[in-house]
Amino acid sequence: MRNALYLPIFDELSDPVAVARLTAEAEAAGWDGVFVWDHLAYREPVTEVADPWIVLAAAAAATERLRLGPMVTPLARRRPAKVIRETVTLDRLSGGRLTFGVGLGGDRARELSGTGEQTDDRERARMLDEALEILEAAWTGDVVTHRGDHYVVDGVRFLPRPVQRPRIPIWVAVRGGNRRPLQRAARYEGVFPVEVHTPDLLAEVLAGIAEHRGDLTGYDVAIGGSPGTDPAPFRAAGATWWLVDVDWQHPKLAEVTALTKDGPPV
Repeated sequence: MRNALYLPIFDELSDPVAVARLTAEAEAAGWDGVFVWDHLAYREPVTEVADPWIVLAAAAAATERLRLGPMVTPLARRRPAKVIRETVTLDRLSGGRLTFGVGLGGDRARELSGTGEQTDDRERARMLDEALEILEAAWTGDVVTHRGDHYVVDGVRFLPRPVQRPRIPIWVAVRGGNRRPLQRAARYEGVFPVEVHTPDLLAEVLAGIAEHRGDLTGYDVAIGGSPGTDPAPFRAAGATWWLVDVDWQHPKLAEVTALTKDGPPV
């Protein structure tokens, strides 16, 4: 099992310089990855929110080994062409260390309804699938021609290609055992189960993915837990990554720095 810090880049952690420094300290302390939240706004008591791509670029420039990525990007509120450029540029900046986490997102902080974005879950799911199709095609370096219900790409080639082959690994967020999200996750390189707090629930999620994918060998399973939680039962249930989940309500830089320097739990 590999270990990562899972950082809500809010308030004291909204400073990209501070997060880049934390990421460098995490690499020195033996962590395997650093993943950051992707939000435009968040509910109280959060007041300050950073952009994940700028933060990740700073973190990539400060490190050489760690896996990095957004966990997760609500792809339906982003334009696919812009995400193509962001993902490829970050993958090249990091030397092929980007893991791209995607999901539906939500509107609890009105970051969808408050900015005129789609709030219907089913419609955002269709937008997510269509955007992923475009990204997969663009990352090949071939000319992309796509005319869908939500997006158009008319004969555009997006170069350069990512460093990673055959593509940047995609982890899909799932909540519970809903069939369609499990099918989506089974098509890609990993899954990030949200609000799965017990090993038994994780095993159920993975059983559902295995129904669509078959063998899970080499498949990434990232599960989050608060500092001090024993990851061993989750590893036994199939987790391959343990994401230490920092308190989003009061993310204190000094506390996260101390946690980082203590090193990974397993």
